[in-house]
Amino acid sequence: MKKVFFIWVMAGVMALTPAIVNAQSQKEINKERKELLKQSKAKLNKRASKAARKEARKLVKQGWMVTPGALPVAKQIDKSYLMQYEYDDTGYPTYIMGEAMSIGENYDAAKIQALELAKQNLAGQIQTEVTALIENTVANKQLAAEQAASISQSVLASKNLISQNLGRVIPVVEAYRTKSNKNKEVLVRIAYNSKMALEAAKSAIRQDLEKKGEDLHEQLDKVLGF
Repeated sequence: MKKVFFIWVMAGVMALTPAIVNAQSQKEINKERKELLKQSKAKLNKRASKAARKEARKLVKQGWMVTPGALPVAKQIDKSYLMQYEYDDTGYPTYIMGEAMSIGENYDAAKIQALELAKQNLAGQIQTEVTALIENTVANKQLAAEQAASISQSVLASKNLISQNLGRVIPVVEAYRTKSNKNKEVLVRIAYNSKMALEAAKSAIRQDLEKKGEDLHEQLDKVLGF
């Protein structure tokens, strides 16, 4: 009888275990969300850095302003500075930043164009980074000069593809001003994860290499450190 009772108790405990684990997981998630909310409020109440306030004053004097409900210019610039000084475990910058301005008859049109130009700016930076990596692998004799030349040509031809392969960018700064002819000029600064940027570059360059019928996938992985 005792044996049967023990088995019955253990079965009940095992049945309850997933529910207990799920409850604990949800509790941890809620705790993490509260902590993130707390940090967000702390950052919102924290005064922007001196450098950010200085740049913000300069922009405001030039007529730049933010849309209703958006963070003040100084706060946005402060966030931009913080992201630029964020590094991963290898000492490499976590984010790359792109900036652009555009003018349109209305705010939305100018913003869309500015975002596209900022993504092109990111793509250009990624091109430069990959070119430097290619030169480094050749210098270290990890890649033949002929192979490097083929990959370099694809890098130069892939700027638009790299831009298209970028996923969701992070808007960091967004401001606008009204021109004398009533057109809107929009300034945007965006961020993108550096590792994801190299992935986007790899995908774009591979597409171009395949289009040319060249099989340099392993060499491309070597260049980008995959």
